[in-house]
Amino acid sequence: MSAVSSSDTPAISCQHVWQVFGNNADSALKEALSQHESPDDVSATLRAQGLVPAVQDANFEVKEGELFVIMGLSGSGKSTLIRCISHLLHATSGEIRIEGEDIVSASKARLIELRRKTLGMVFQHFGLFPHMTVLDNVAYPLRVQGVKRKARQAKARDVIELVGLQGREDHYPRELSGGQRQRVGIARSLVADCRVWFLDEPFSALDPLIRRQLQDEFLDIQAKLKTTIVFITHDINEALKLADRIAIMRDGKIVQIGTPADIVLNPVDDYVREFSKDVAKGRHAKVASVMQSPENHVYGADDPGLRRDMTLDAALARCMDLYEPVPVRDADGTLVGVINPADLAAALQVEPTE
Repeated sequence: MSAVSSSDTPAISCQHVWQVFGNNADSALKEALSQHESPDDVSATLRAQGLVPAVQDANFEVKEGELFVIMGLSGSGKSTLIRCISHLLHATSGEIRIEGEDIVSASKARLIELRRKTLGMVFQHFGLFPHMTVLDNVAYPLRVQGVKRKARQAKARDVIELVGLQGREDHYPRELSGGQRQRVGIARSLVADCRVWFLDEPFSALDPLIRRQLQDEFLDIQAKLKTTIVFITHDINEALKLADRIAIMRDGKIVQIGTPADIVLNPVDDYVREFSKDVAKGRHAKVASVMQSPENHVYGADDPGLRRDMTLDAALARCMDLYEPVPVRDADGTLVGVINPADLAAALQVEPTE
């Protein structure tokens, strides 16, 4: 029986998830966990036996409606982790819950039901049926569910319009561009009203212009549907553009989880710092990440109209010539913080004007 989701139940919860490849991985991991408290020591023990700890002690939660990006270099374990969460791989150890339901112990029949009605998946190689039209490709998940032809085609047309492919319903995959085929894959994953959506490098094979366009359309779709999303990428700019929060992986371990501003402004180590070193910080970090509480912090008479969701670049442009702290307000004008222009300049590592 499906667990009931509530506002305080994470859409996804992963606790102490391990994925180890090699002979007798289950028993080897169990023994190593009984011998060592440190995940690093566990991993070293496994490697000494010729095993590969591809995901090591992953712990995180994804809120309902959140767009959670997992990124890292090739071989970091990000794709393996998303396959564990979606149960395309059976995790060697750990707890994985979708909307409160333990999917590690779920039956095969229950997993099939979840994939038909709850979980949507899009991968880099989207696997369209070459003999089916766009309409039939998109409607296929509903056909599997037994939905009548008229109803499934009507729903498929709505989703095709959502991804910007209206007018292409009768085309075959061979008649579409790479970006259009990717849109068909996205539409097919959405047509069954998935509540949790997994995407593994869905735009990486596309040229930069089409990729940026699809990123923008993807954000529009997310804003309309409020679907919970786990998105895999190796591109820091893509991660910063899309994510509510980002998890960065290295050698199977999650090394930092934070907002785009956290990752850009407060990298935990040189590995994370290397990812973001060429990023224009002021375009991604927001005023809210560096402002102070308004309590007990005075500000001057000038009010340059700063908002908490304004980028640091935009904020600094408005108050570059000011020297006293200034107010930060919410969208409705409510005072929510105070910031010193010098702090903006410091966050961006630029010199304030004399």
